[in-house]
Parts: sequence; structure tokens; C-alpha cells
Amino acid sequence: MIKILYIFAIGLLTSYSTFGKSVEDKSHYEFRLDTLKLYDQSRQREIPIAIYKPTSKVSGKQKIVIFSHGYGQNKGGDYLAYSYLTEFLAIKGFFVVSIQHELATDSLLPLTGNPQVVRRPFWERGADNILFVINELKRTNPDLDFKHISLIGHSNGGDMTALFPQKYPNIVEKIITLDNRRMALPKSKKVKVYSLRSSDQPADEGVLPTEKETKKYKMKIVKLANTTHNEMDDNANDDQRKEIQNYTLNFLND
Repeated sequence: MIKILYIFAIGLLTSYSTFGKSVEDKSHYEFRLDTLKLYDQSRQREIPIAIYKPTSKVSGKQKIVIFSHGYGQNKGGDYLAYSYLTEFLAIKGFFVVSIQHELATDSLLPLTGNPQVVRRPFWERGADNILFVINELKRTNPDLDFKHISLIGHSNGGDMTALFPQKYPNIVEKIITLDNRRMALPKSKKVKVYSLRSSDQPADEGVLPTEKETKKYKMKIVKLANTTHNEMDDNANDDQRKEIQNYTLNFLND
């Protein structure tokens, strides 16, 4: 179902553990998918989103997960390209929103120059998109659990995800990045940080914490030995999907 909303803004699972005892979640809900087009009047920007939500009542306040896709060269539809993970989390009872960050009219992501400089405006725009969606959810779904918001992002979307709590502190509880490579992960005790790393692509210097920083801020960084950077979307095979699903759910339940 596709709806157009113009908002004038003021602003299945096996138990698996990577960091100690296992967390098992046996909940299983039917879900539905709605696609909407929001509009941020303050930036005159359309923001397509996909909402994956359980169709039956979830016990307690429903926690929110906001997903940001990797770079798709402005072809569109990338917010639907991680269905193995977004649908899985909806089945587990989360209210999942996947944002289409790239529009056909946007300039392409720079492939030359210092990525941390030339790509920063794209991450800033993504962080602003995330903030807009959170504020819109507060207006349209006030019963959701806004004290426990988690962000997940892959690659360029992971860089947006890493930037968000640094640009807008005290809004999200957790971030999970899937192989972000350019934007440094936040070093703060105010947000819980998790990251799954690919087997083939290293992060830029300073993106990942040192061993000392990992312990100080209780960050969890896990390398996936059998998953490459480009296999973290729906290109993942069944084993890769299951591993990423298990890690992600454990992080969200941590």
C-alpha cells in the first residue's frame, strides 16, 4: 500500500551469542509492510520510508529500529533491499522503519577526495532524515517506546548511523553498523555501540575504536569471517543472513 503524506515539519532463529551468555527470543509475530512518502517542508525534501510492523499487539511498549541502506547510486528502492533483516526484526516484535536516503535528483556520492570530508554532507543529510522520521513517529505513533530507539545502517548508511548520536545526542539508545568504513564510531557512554565487520574491506584509520576504547565504552565489534561487504544486503546467502540476524537480535536484546 502506497500513501503520500505531506508533513510540514517543525523541525526460524537459533540462540547465538558473541559476547557472553546467549540471548534467545522466541517471539514470533505476523507483520505487514507499508510504504509512505514523508515530506520535510523545512528542507523541501521527500523522504520515502518502509514501515515493517507486527499486525498483533506486542507485549509492552514497542521498541523502534530505524534502518539506513548502503549507497545505491540514486537508483531508488534501496530501503527495501535488506528485507531479510527488516522483516526478521518485525517478526520479532520491533517497529522497523527503513529510510530511502537517496533520491534520483540528488548528486552522486563522491568517489574521489577525502571521503571523511567530501561525503560528510551526505551523512549529515542522512542524520537529518533520521531525526525527521523519529519526530514524525512521535506525532503519528506516540505509544511507541521512544526511550529505546536503535539505529542500524550498512556501509554509507552505517556512516550516517555513526554520525547521528554525535550530531543529535541523547535521542537513540543503540547503534549497530554493518561495515561502516568512513565515519568514526562514537566514543560515548551515552549510546551503546555495536558493529559487524566484513571479511574483505578494512575501515579507514580512526573509524574503529582501539582495544582500550572498546573496553572503556563497552563497545562490541565483531568480524564476520565468511561475509564480504557487499553480501550484507539481500545478496547474503542463508547462512550469512542467519548469522547477521542472530548477532543483530542479540545486540538489540543486550
